[in-house]
Amino acid sequence: MSVYLSRLEQLRSAMQQAQVDAYVVFSSDPHLSEYLPDYYQGRAWLSGFEGSAGSLVVTADFAGLWTDSRYWVQAETDLQDSGFELMRWGDGHTPEMVDWVAAHLQVGQTVAFDGQVVALSQSQTWQKMADQSGLTLDQNVDLLAPIWPNRPELPCAPLFVHEPPFCQRHVSDNLQAVRSQMQQLGAQTHLISSLDDLAWLFNLRGSDVAYNPVFLAHALISQDNATLFIDQRKITAQVAHYLYQQNIEVQPYSSLADALAELSDSTTLLVNPSAVTVGVLAAAKQVQLIQAANPSTLLKACKNQAEIAQVRQTMAQDGAALCEFFAWFEQTVLTRAVTELEVDEQITAARARRPHFISPSFGTIAAFGPNGAMPHYQATPDSYSEITGDGLLLIDSGGQYAGGTTDITRVVPVGTPTAEQKKDYTLVLKGMISLSMAVFAKGVTGQQLDVVARMPLWQAGLDFGHGTGHGVGYFLNVHEGPQSISWRTRPGAQPQPLQLGMITSNEPGLYRANQWGIRIENLIVCVPHLRNEFAELYAFETLTLCPIDTRCIDPMLLTMAEIQWLNQYHQEVYVRLAPLVSGEALAWLEQRTQPLATTNCSN
Repeated sequence: MSVYLSRLEQLRSAMQQAQVDAYVVFSSDPHLSEYLPDYYQGRAWLSGFEGSAGSLVVTADFAGLWTDSRYWVQAETDLQDSGFELMRWGDGHTPEMVDWVAAHLQVGQTVAFDGQVVALSQSQTWQKMADQSGLTLDQNVDLLAPIWPNRPELPCAPLFVHEPPFCQRHVSDNLQAVRSQMQQLGAQTHLISSLDDLAWLFNLRGSDVAYNPVFLAHALISQDNATLFIDQRKITAQVAHYLYQQNIEVQPYSSLADALAELSDSTTLLVNPSAVTVGVLAAAKQVQLIQAANPSTLLKACKNQAEIAQVRQTMAQDGAALCEFFAWFEQTVLTRAVTELEVDEQITAARARRPHFISPSFGTIAAFGPNGAMPHYQATPDSYSEITGDGLLLIDSGGQYAGGTTDITRVVPVGTPTAEQKKDYTLVLKGMISLSMAVFAKGVTGQQLDVVARMPLWQAGLDFGHGTGHGVGYFLNVHEGPQSISWRTRPGAQPQPLQLGMITSNEPGLYRANQWGIRIENLIVCVPHLRNEFAELYAFETLTLCPIDTRCIDPMLLTMAEIQWLNQYHQEVYVRLAPLVSGEALAWLEQRTQPLATTNCSN
């Protein structure tokens, strides 16, 4: 029996003892983070599935993992001999978890989960289902705790202050902006649990979560006070002095429940129902809830001009690191096979040599050949490929720098690309260029713009399953809301208009199962374009600086305007990066930014 089958049996035994008929394990923590501390990696511990998104439902005779198309291929491998069945969420046939439970449980049966890690909005959906289906919902059950021996400890890394010149906002200004919006909403107090909002609000950074410079904490904000609830072992003398200067009180992480319980029944408490858990909020029994987005989320997403200037400098350093890496790679792969693991090591080492580098911004995706067809493939010491022969290598990587967060995907040929690979690559490139060149009216959402990037693929009868773009933080989370570029939205979600200063990824793709994957990604920032009597128009400035490999392009599929955009982009890449590199890296940059001829384009 596999270790995962054994754990599944233990969970079912615990369910029987607790009289629970269906138990749900969410991929989450009390802060609803995308990347989780090891302590909260219960889904991976129970099922063996290592992807960053997915949740489990377990009954007496069924165990299923719900995850989206990015992870279907990976999940098929990870779930072998685990007892869990892959439920392909988003395929048009698989029901939502909550609907599946409603259809498979009988009236009077009990469904349970740990409300400490479940969003208030999600809890409300489950409660509505339970009421309509005649089920009992228990939101205060952690059945993993008694069966998980040697569970990892909660992280306890020290905090540090994000200081000028990289930090371009003052805490007092951040608090004033949040308090102003609280007042407009009629909220006396505001509970913040989302870690990137806290890091931004207080100009603090940490390392409690892999790749994201954040720390586990909560905060209560009123018009007169700001209290940070955190494990006080993380507070260095320097940080303590800083918080004292900013008039920010510090309380133990565990004392939030007491503070919430002390709020009076006349208190109006602002919470984002998608960013606060029902378990954390349970202690605030008497308050009047105001449910709305955290003001800090939108404030944080709209970078100011000083921050964008820092990001431009960061992008140049990141691009220079990539020049060094690709120069090394192209020379080395001619003489020997390179492993996907080496790509990760070398690209991280190249970034680490650049000033103000902190860490990768996510786990590097180095996927050769068929592995590229898995959008979130991750090579491991136990499972990786050698890069040799003919094929496409997809590299999605990024860095955390004191002056910004980067995220870039490039596809390069190893050996000779086929005509079909060139066609796929060029169609993806056309979508990326189309979005890069977009001009749109103020108020347009990413949901509406998504079609711009997909049109070349749709016209060829092709598509990709993930979103086209996600928001990116400023030395914060590489995935940041509230904006995104995707026609798919979750039920009840409100599309966010793109606003000036928002940094978003631009990453259409195409994935042919067991053959290859293609994704080309730049980061773009929303900038003013034109304002007249007809409209106020926005456009995008491309921030990422790195050549796009022209060896995979079929020029006959590009228009004159697309080739001109690509040539102008490469000219800027060369001008900005050439002063930062030398030797083989400079020679590689010169070669890869040569203009593409316009004589063979489609018009």
